[in-house]
Parts: sequence; C-alpha cells; structure tokens
Amino acid sequence: MNAEPMLGAPLLTSDQMRAAEQAAIGSGAVSGAQLMERAGQGTVEAILRHWPALARNPGQALVLCGPGNNGGDGYVIARLLRDRGWSVTVRAFGDPARLPPDARAARIAWLELGTAQSAEAPPDLIVDAILGIGLTRDLDESLAAEIAAIHALKDRDGMRPRVVAVDVPSGLCADSGRNRGNRGCYDLTVTFHSAKPGHYLADGPELCGALRVVDIGLPQTNGPQDVLCLTASPTDMAKRGGGHKFGHGHALVLSGGVGRGGAARMAARGALRIGAGLVTLGCPPAAVIENAAQLNAVMLARIADGDALARLLDEDERIAALALGPALGTDGRALSLVLAALKSGRRTVLDADALTLLARHPEARARLHQGCVLTPHGGEFARLFPDLAERLSADPGRGAAVSKPEIIRAAANRVGCTVLFKGADTVIAAPDGQVALNAASHERAAPWLATAGAGDVLAGFIAGLLARGRAPFKAACDGAWLHVESARAFGPGLIAEDLPEALPGVLRHL
Repeated sequence: MNAEPMLGAPLLTSDQMRAAEQAAIGSGAVSGAQLMERAGQGTVEAILRHWPALARNPGQALVLCGPGNNGGDGYVIARLLRDRGWSVTVRAFGDPARLPPDARAARIAWLELGTAQSAEAPPDLIVDAILGIGLTRDLDESLAAEIAAIHALKDRDGMRPRVVAVDVPSGLCADSGRNRGNRGCYDLTVTFHSAKPGHYLADGPELCGALRVVDIGLPQTNGPQDVLCLTASPTDMAKRGGGHKFGHGHALVLSGGVGRGGAARMAARGALRIGAGLVTLGCPPAAVIENAAQLNAVMLARIADGDALARLLDEDERIAALALGPALGTDGRALSLVLAALKSGRRTVLDADALTLLARHPEARARLHQGCVLTPHGGEFARLFPDLAERLSADPGRGAAVSKPEIIRAAANRVGCTVLFKGADTVIAAPDGQVALNAASHERAAPWLATAGAGDVLAGFIAGLLARGRAPFKAACDGAWLHVESARAFGPGLIAEDLPEALPGVLRHL
C-alpha cells in the first residue's frame, strides 16, 4: 500500500492567508506592523536581487499605494528605497484617512521623512501596491485606465520602467487567477509567506511575470486537504533490487483500429519508460500487423471487443492497470471496451475518446470507481461536466470568480474518482477532497509541451505508475510532474514521441 503523496509548497487562498496572519497576531507572536515591515523589507530585497544593477545605481521610483494594507506595504517600500538612496515618489489611491491602523502608521512614517512627493524624471522602477489579495470584483474602469497609463510610461532612454507587483498585480484574483481588468505587464511579483493559487492559475503567470515568495515569519502551513499544493518530484521511483518484471506491474493499453494505433503506441511507450514491468497493446485483429511493425518491447494482444477484453482480464490477474482513449474511437467496439474495463474494477486511465464515450453514455459513467483517473482537456471536461465548465468560464460580474481547483474538486467528488484537468495549470483532484496543481509556468514553463500527442503520453505515464502500485491521485500527480520535467529536459522542438525518451534523464536526477 502506497503512502499518501508528498506534495510540494502549499498555495494559500486569500482567506487562508488572512487566517494565518490573524492566528499569528492573535497568539502574540508578531504584530501586524511587524508583518508589514517584513513584507516591505522582503520586497525591496527581492527587487534588488532580481536586478542587481538597481542596488548599485539607485534611481527614480514611483510607488503606488492603495487604500488598504497592501498600500501600507507600499509606504514601507517607499521609505526603505529612500533609505537606500532612491528618489521616491508616492502616489496614493483612495482616501488615506481611511487606511487601516498599521497602514496609516506606515504612511505617517513615510510622511515624517519630509520627502518631496513628485519628481521630474521618469521612473526607473514602478511598485504597484494598490490592491492586494482580497479583490472580489472587476477594477473600476477609471482605475484600470490609470494603471494602464502608468505601465505605459517610458524612462529617459525610451525604455519601459521595471514594474513590480506587491503580493499580486492589482486586479488579479489571488484565488482564481482571473484578471479582473489590469491591462498592464509586470516584470516581477513579490508575495509573502506562500504563493497564492492565482499566481499559477489562468491569467496569473502571464500577468505576474517572475514570481518571488518572501518569508515574513509566519508558521509554515502543512497542507491539509483543503489547501491546494503544488506537485513535487516523486521520491520513490527506483525499482526494487532483485525483483522481476511482474513485480513492477503489467499495464494494458487499448488501441483503435487500422491506421489509428499511433496514439496508443505512444501511451504504451510512456507506460514502459516510467517503469511498468510489462506493457501490452491491445488492438483489433486487423491491426496486429501494423502495430507489430512499430513495436518491440511492448507486447501485442488481439482484442476484438469488450468480451475479448473481459476474457483476457479474467484469465490474467497480473494485468494491474489499463489505459483507454488515445485514438480508441467512439464506435460500438470502443464503448464495449470501456464498459468491460470499468466492470473489471482494475485501475484505469480514461483519456480522449474514452472521455467522449463517458459523456455520451450514462451507463459507462455509472461504472466509474475510485481506481479510475480521468484526464480531460478543456473541451472534454465541458462534455463531461457542462454545468461545472459553464461556472468556470462564466463572467463573475461584480462577484468573486470561481477557481479551477474548486471546480475540479467538485468534479472528482461527483464521479467518485481522480480527475486531472490538463493545461499549463493542470489541476488534479481526488474524490476525498485532496487537490494539487501541476504548474508549467514561471520557473517550470514548458510551452513546447503544447503539441499533438503529449496528452497520450501523459495517459501512459499515469497508467504505468498505476501498474506499479501507486494510488490514483499519487499516480496522477507524479505522472503530471514527470511529464513537464521531461518536456523541460528536452526543450524547444519537442514532439510527443520525445517525451518517453527524455524521461530516463529526469529519473536519473531524482
């Protein structure tokens, strides 16, 4: 029995972050003013580490301070930049008289310096501390236009100033990653204690630019079930010494008919490369010669229909996991295979055409069980869960935007199995409420992964891990992490066939 997956850093929502701050303040361990000072100090240090030339040559800074505690962070940043020799202009948004107590104190400390609040030269650095993580509505058009105009400023050499966001860019929803009206472009976002889901979801990565997390001395979050966590590198990929092939699992990948075997072959190779002891491709009798010409280490089985699959599974209990969907087709044979696979109770990855069949046939969907992993992209998810997809894409109006993790958690609960919603912000949820994010952005960006067949290989990775005995949620998390790392190891020019071949190099470094 596998242990629960070890996930990576927690991503705290705005409510969870506020709760962490209030718990620390309430315990007497720290004051709000101390947290604000640490946030400002950490932001300045992150800026100067990111651009060392700015540490050597202080210039003109424009700090935009909003009407809340994010604005308080801005006043601290302005004071600390001035202490380092910068010429600093502060621009206040909203009524400063209505600032919260800690932010008001930070503003007074800034004003006591007697610093002139205007500068003739264009800024070298712009710091956005207008709105923080609590945004739940679209930006007012007037504020959106002001932010856009500030971003459009040019410095004395005609270059755009470096633009930094404090915690989140103003207008970015910290929970969903939805851009609520910011038309700017940030070079760096500095956040505190923990990254937020919105830094990685939806519009977040493109708007944020580079992301840095600053420790402000709050207790670390251990990542309970209701906290979204990043996936992390697997720690148990090595095979046991002295074992044999059946000790590492047998995966069966079902293929479509003549001329439709390529996607399943890539999935099978992915399952084999990730460590399944044996992998068999099951195809119709007419397609055996075609597939035999393409395969060596992957075995072949003639599987005409669902009855043939059921007989094979009855006869060979060593088949531990199945993968169905890549170029499987959506005809009667394909449906019979899906029904037989689900009836067997084996751990099963359902991708591509198999997901279309689940959407069309309630009797198939009713057979889903906890050993299944569904791997839809956006279109497939919308066919399977039209109401949830509509909620995810709906205009939030003046209310809070729904988040992808919230929606995928609901989907997994509905079908009673693990759901992996593919994308640069892949979200994986288990029916018990666990949820993880496999982000291919910021330092893990791999845009070349958007290529035909990459999803088929991912299905094979997960099937291979299921065959090796991993629980479905862990197999999905580990498979998704290894998928991105394989793409990053290969680099630009990647095609799907390269992913299994890049995997050994990734595994060697674990």
